[in-house]
Amino acid sequence: MNSLAKLALDQGLALNQRLSESAANGLDWLFKRDTLIKSGRTWFELVHDGDLMAVRYYELPEDEEIELVDGSHMPIERNQYAVPLVLVPPLGVTTEAFDLMPQRSLVRYMVAAGFRVYLVDWGKPKKEHAHLGLSDYSYDMLNTALEKIRKHSGSEELSMMGWCLGGLLCLLHQGQVQDPRIRNIVTVASPIDPESGSGVMSGLAGAAQALNGPAQLVSNYSNFRLATLNPSRLYLPPWLTTLDFKMTDPVGSVTTYWDLVTQLWDREFVESHSTTSDYLNNMLMYPGGVLKDMAAKVIVDNQLALGKVEVGDRLAELDAIESNLLSFAGQTDHLVPPEIAEKIVEIVASKDKDFRIAPGGHMGVIIGSKAQGAVWAESAEWLAERSA
Repeated sequence: MNSLAKLALDQGLALNQRLSESAANGLDWLFKRDTLIKSGRTWFELVHDGDLMAVRYYELPEDEEIELVDGSHMPIERNQYAVPLVLVPPLGVTTEAFDLMPQRSLVRYMVAAGFRVYLVDWGKPKKEHAHLGLSDYSYDMLNTALEKIRKHSGSEELSMMGWCLGGLLCLLHQGQVQDPRIRNIVTVASPIDPESGSGVMSGLAGAAQALNGPAQLVSNYSNFRLATLNPSRLYLPPWLTTLDFKMTDPVGSVTTYWDLVTQLWDREFVESHSTTSDYLNNMLMYPGGVLKDMAAKVIVDNQLALGKVEVGDRLAELDAIESNLLSFAGQTDHLVPPEIAEKIVEIVASKDKDFRIAPGGHMGVIIGSKAQGAVWAESAEWLAERSA
């Protein structure tokens, strides 16, 4: 057989193999999609299980290493740091945000890096929870969660790390309690000054300012007040939360289906696509009380940027926070651009504080393929120096 015929035969066999793999993966995607979803695979112990909020603890695995997103392996550090790490996700998403896939799991990565990792699970709100506001989450629930974590870990000092609203909840909590036992805080893509820069939140702030005059006129001559609105009428249903998150990357949410078609032969890609799609398509209800608080305190009054936020009947003094602070923003984040997030380093009273820009949009900065080598690795290194 000459070389040309052999090349044609090899290419034909390779094409046949790809077609066969594409057919098998396509059938699984259509009829057995659950077998392709790999989220939430990291084992945990339930430390607290309340009416809505729960707390998870992720123990050291028996393995000697974990696989990373680039195919390399990371040895597991078995000598753990003294200060535990508390991960705080935003509302509206499931806990899979921090445990998306075995190779892209923030909880697994931080455990391997030597931290005792706890995760606050906000649960799955229903209509009866629509009234819950920032005070319920940042003060009541987080107080309970941290109390349970301190009891379980035996450590009074803690570090907190939150993405988006999760980072704000960390800041609002510390702003209210001013607890010296909260040694470190890491925020990722958390909006602080919506009136700065551009992006979706800046647009909302601009619209709020434009409507401020007419709104004042309406309130002067009617009984309408934002504070009097019933939160149960403001909540976002799961499908609308899903739409909001997808709109942070509208092009990506469409093009990934074309990517699926062109790479249907690649089992690993199909699993990654199916897992990410399942995560995005199964968002949770967003409490109306939090939306009302965010609209009034953050969008209209811009209280976060001023350093003092009214949270229920308490005052969160962000400008009095002295915990070590590391803040990240996504380079291509259209929801919370860097100029909106970086204000926090000017506000807090921390002596040890830093602001960094990482690759990715609003979701990609924390769960994207580049997050592991940027936000995760840099956070682990920064916390390691401050968790002894």
